[in-house]
Amino acid sequence: MELYTLLREIADSWALLALTLFFVGASIWAFRPGSKVIHQDAANVIFKHDKKPGPVPAGSMPGPSKEA
Repeated sequence: MELYTLLREIADSWALLALTLFFVGASIWAFRPGSKVIHQDAANVIFKHDKKPGPVPAGSMPGPSKEA
């Protein structure tokens, strides 16, 4: 048996099985019962400072020029 044929047979059977199991595991992990709060927090992070602006980090606001 050639190496290519062996690798092709492994890829056709075991790699397909491994990728299918990984997909099923990732899907179960994403839709697990305790993850609803985490996903809602991630979805609403853009609205975190919707009512008022968030704190401005030091050094990020342009101030008066000291060159003149």
